[in-house]
Amino acid sequence: MALATLAATAACTRTVMTRVPAGIEPVSGFEVARYMGRWHEIARLDHRFERGMTEVTADYSLNDDGTVKVVNRGLKDGQWKSIEGTARFLGDPSVASLGVTFFPGLPGGYHVFALDPEYRWAMISGPNRGYLWILAREPRMDEGEYRRLVGLAKEKGFAVEGLIKNSLR
Repeated sequence: MALATLAATAACTRTVMTRVPAGIEPVSGFEVARYMGRWHEIARLDHRFERGMTEVTADYSLNDDGTVKVVNRGLKDGQWKSIEGTARFLGDPSVASLGVTFFPGLPGGYHVFALDPEYRWAMISGPNRGYLWILAREPRMDEGEYRRLVGLAKEKGFAVEGLIKNSLR
C-alpha cells in the first residue's frame, strides 16, 4: 500500500510540475529543429536555481531518441556554472509544451507561449506564473520589442515588475 501511495504521489507531483498554467496557450505549429541552438536570457522572474546568475544562455540540441538536450549556463560569483538536462514533449511535438528534467524524477514545465515567426525571441512559462523567461537569439533585444513582450506577459498574469533583466541587455 505504501509503495502504491508513493507512486501515485510521485505521478501527481510530476503532473503539477509540468502542467500548463490556466490561460497560457503553448505555441502550436512549433518546429523543434528551428528552436535548436543558443538562446540568450533577456529577462526572467527570480527563482532559486538561477539566483544571482548573469550572462545566462540555454543551448538546445536534438537527441537521437527525439528528446532535447538542454545545457543552461551562467556566470555566478565570477564562476561559470552549467547544468545539463533533457526535455521531452508532453504531447504532440508540434505543440511547444515540454517537461525538462535536470534531476531524475523531477521534470519542470517548459511552455513556449509566444514565439517570433523567425524564431528570434521566445517567451516561456513554467508550471505556474512564478516562472517566466524572455529569450532571444542575440544577447540584446530592441527596447520596444522587449516592452511589447513584457506587456504581453503582464496581460497573461505574470508579475512583470519582478523581472530581472540580464546584464547583457
